[in-house]
Amino acid sequence: MVGQKVVVAIVAGEVSGDLLASHLMAAIKLVRPDVEFIGIGGPKMKSVGMTMLYPMEKLAVFGYIEVLRHYREIVGIRSALRRYFLKAKPCLFIGVDAPDFNLNLERALKLHGIPVVHYVSPSIWAWRGERIEKIKLAVTQMLALFPHEPEIYEAAGVPVSYVGHPLADILPSEPDRPAMREAMRLLQSTPVFAFLPGSRQSEVGQLARVYIETAKLILLSLPEARFLVPLATRETRLIFEQALYECEAEHLPFTLLFGHAQDAMIAADIVLVASGTATLECALLKRPMVITYRLNKFTWRMMKRKSYLPYFGLPNILCGRFVVPEILQDDATPVNLAQALLNLFNDADAVAQMQATFSQLHQTLRQNTAERAAAAILPYLPAI
Repeated sequence: MVGQKVVVAIVAGEVSGDLLASHLMAAIKLVRPDVEFIGIGGPKMKSVGMTMLYPMEKLAVFGYIEVLRHYREIVGIRSALRRYFLKAKPCLFIGVDAPDFNLNLERALKLHGIPVVHYVSPSIWAWRGERIEKIKLAVTQMLALFPHEPEIYEAAGVPVSYVGHPLADILPSEPDRPAMREAMRLLQSTPVFAFLPGSRQSEVGQLARVYIETAKLILLSLPEARFLVPLATRETRLIFEQALYECEAEHLPFTLLFGHAQDAMIAADIVLVASGTATLECALLKRPMVITYRLNKFTWRMMKRKSYLPYFGLPNILCGRFVVPEILQDDATPVNLAQALLNLFNDADAVAQMQATFSQLHQTLRQNTAERAAAAILPYLPAI
């Protein structure tokens, strides 16, 4: 509480968290319009009325080396937030994903009597399972997006609620691809590839040139092909534009979009997507895809050593098998990516099987997530 206001502190560190948090905030406000949100987020959270203490981009770095480069600034922001929230005493703190940033902050707040809800379980089932002990100390309640997660927390004595994934509620069961192509002025017969290099600057920096060289190879087999490239920020667009210039590819049929990732996926025949939440979006939109990723070599070695699963992409993790091809790190060459994309483009049976699996996954994750998450949070708010 701050004065007579009902204040909830909330921190999201990247684009996917901004989306999750904005829907949760809206659902809470439907029941409790007196609640005010303050913390770190993006444009979607701001549109719901959040007071921003720092821009979300300050936290949107990934990988050991990348975090080290920004370590001092990130730690400074976290320390400043801790001091601010301990003084302001919000009635609740909600950490939305971003566990490496949020868990330390959450532990400090919980120790001082502020309830903590963490929205989105860290992927302790995939790697760094030892984090469960840290989570137990930091979190009052966990909100889990995937059905296999609650049993892990129940076994560790952490209160948990399965709420499903909001993307499964938001995205249509059968996207209208012809209508989307018409809206984007693309011929129905044109081979269209959506290339998603990620939302972070470090991701786009790693993948931009690889994507461009991949497109060059695809055009040798499909000269009429078009490539849609959604980019999340002005900074990531500049990185991709610079790569186009350096690869002498400014004349190639790329359409760079500011956002509109879902539109690009719906319009596409095949999607090349950086591993992350976008792979789940793509699956829920029933679009066939190839998953790729590249990291700093040191970061990659560390992740591989700590990983428990043979796959990285969310669709494969959730299905417990390789539904989607994954071409990662050193294997993520233009030759390999182009071949995988063309193989999928030319294999209607493989596409149909992939889409049927995605439809089943969609139904499992559709749980009216924002309402369920809000219902789990409302008991922590003071009575009106």
